[in-house]
Amino acid sequence: MPFEWCGKSKRMKPSVLTLSVLPRALEVAGIDIRRAAKFAYRLPRFIQDAITYSRTAGRSGPDKDFELRIKNLRPLLHDRGETSGPISWQYFYQDIWAARRVFANAPALHLDIGSRLDGFVSHLLVFRDVSVVDIRPLPRDIPGVTFRQADATTLASIPTDSVESISSLHAIEHFGLGRYGDPVNPQAWRIVLQALERVLKPGGRLYLGVPIGQQRVMFNAHRIFAARSIIDALPKLQLVSFSYIDDEGRFHGDTRPGATGTLDNGCGLFELTK
Repeated sequence: MPFEWCGKSKRMKPSVLTLSVLPRALEVAGIDIRRAAKFAYRLPRFIQDAITYSRTAGRSGPDKDFELRIKNLRPLLHDRGETSGPISWQYFYQDIWAARRVFANAPALHLDIGSRLDGFVSHLLVFRDVSVVDIRPLPRDIPGVTFRQADATTLASIPTDSVESISSLHAIEHFGLGRYGDPVNPQAWRIVLQALERVLKPGGRLYLGVPIGQQRVMFNAHRIFAARSIIDALPKLQLVSFSYIDDEGRFHGDTRPGATGTLDNGCGLFELTK
């Protein structure tokens, strides 16, 4: 039964709603309570380190420019104890997975729909130019990127059976939720998949990366799909390969969609052809 803000079927008390939503809403707004607590805990160590540096830094000679001044304090307190470079494992493995396949297939033209420019698209730019469609603006020119700002839900301007290589990584799950200014449409994820199926050239490749697990919508952040829902929404395409990243960020290559086990919010990687 769907959630109703005011209906009799599933009414939530305001206090319960506040307790369940407020911490996440603050985090989305840029206020991370746990991060703030860690900052306060580590601040005394930062102050002590600054005092030690100030007492021992050279005040003359070649190091004079590195004398500590209060106006130049920049307390970064969250890196101590971290691993060697924080990584979003889903994006890390997903982008490498897709880039390797595009490289191996060497298409004459590659079209991307909404993937990260600072991840997957930048990987491709090492060895090829990329055409990118995104509803968000791109404020500067990037060498090798042909960019068009548009709602890609229907890909109406692209002819049927015309594109030999297409990618859309961690983007389909956002369509129709209004998060990026697009119209709210619960069916938009299925519509864009049909559009990708339509424009893909026979023998071409489509690379998809989407959240997989118990199927649901986390409004307005994203959807999480059952792997089978993605395959069933593309009846004219055949699955070439499937890989996934589990909830702990481990990569599982070249397996079956039914072999993922129980996932909460993993990432499914689909390579398909027409």
